[in-house]
Amino acid sequence: MIPYSTQTIEDDDIDAVNSVLRSPYLTCGPTVSDFEEQTAAYVNASFAVAVNSCTSALHIAMLALGVKSSDRVFVSAISFVASANCARYLGAEVDFIDTDKYTGNLDVNHLEEMLIEAEKQNRLPKVVVAVHLSGRPVDLEKIYALKIKYGFYLIEDAAHALGAVYKGHKIGDCFYSDITVFSFHPVKIITTAEGGMCLTNNEDLYRKMRLFSNHGIERDSIYMTDQSRPNYYYEMQYLGFNYRMSDVHAALGISQLSKVDDFLARRREFAKDWEELLSADKNLTLPVADTENSISSWHLYQVGIPFGKRDYVYNTLRHRGICVQVHYLPIYKHPYYQSIKNYPTFSGAEYFFERTLSLPLYPKLKRLDLQMCAATLLGLIDEKKI
Repeated sequence: MIPYSTQTIEDDDIDAVNSVLRSPYLTCGPTVSDFEEQTAAYVNASFAVAVNSCTSALHIAMLALGVKSSDRVFVSAISFVASANCARYLGAEVDFIDTDKYTGNLDVNHLEEMLIEAEKQNRLPKVVVAVHLSGRPVDLEKIYALKIKYGFYLIEDAAHALGAVYKGHKIGDCFYSDITVFSFHPVKIITTAEGGMCLTNNEDLYRKMRLFSNHGIERDSIYMTDQSRPNYYYEMQYLGFNYRMSDVHAALGISQLSKVDDFLARRREFAKDWEELLSADKNLTLPVADTENSISSWHLYQVGIPFGKRDYVYNTLRHRGICVQVHYLPIYKHPYYQSIKNYPTFSGAEYFFERTLSLPLYPKLKRLDLQMCAATLLGLIDEKKI
């Protein structure tokens, strides 16, 4: 089977993990801090908090921004459910932003329309979650202009986008946003097996996210209400969670981060190969190539299949050992979200979902396998039934 994506684990990654396993610290040691510092330096952010998943990162980001049950949060309609669930954990109302029908990324014009209407109703969102789908950056400059005008916080859900660049800024530097979150799941750009991270340039948000990730416990006497106690003393200042990343996972992350540019280069080469092999077939819609202002991390290579044919192509390719995938069902169409609100249907998100198919793309992919996958896909498109 050829997966749509998989981790790239090499001997140096295994050696890094073994080194920590032989050390005194498996958790709450120095390796996590090293990983945070190196990741923050890589994307040029001031602060980083490593956690056990990107979902945890989204959750503590919402907590740090003070989201509560009386608040409203806007989320890109096309994404993994965690992008919206992080607000629902806190009881906030979630509304969805339509997406561009070709890229699946947030439609800034629709966001502006929603904000204009929300202002009339005096129900502006506290937070907007903008998803960099497949690693292609959203138009952060336009979203930032709306952020300034309407006063919402901006979280970049960059689970797909480590290494992506927007107008000279690496995604994660938080030049336009309050917080950016990354995922280190095995299929992502780099992996810690499971893991995530919050990046910010705001020290107050950083301190809150740090506390929320570790039971709400403060150990720095400078910030304690009682500064007279000995070193054993600590204070629980918030109702936090055990979202810590272990040193074992962080060791893998550091090793992976040292190779991230090589991983990205291979992904970009394979994306060009896909484009060259598929561009002649006008029945397929290919993802927008990189531009001067926007460079994708190419987490996913998503093509558009002719209407009504995507599921046939999906099933046939998987039957033939090519594990393509679909990213994603619009979040509002999941039974849970249908049960809490009568959400409207969004034309861009629906169009994108009905046609999208993620093709194999990962650093260990063999060019011969890629060529075989392309030939199989093109053969299906040429069949009379397609």
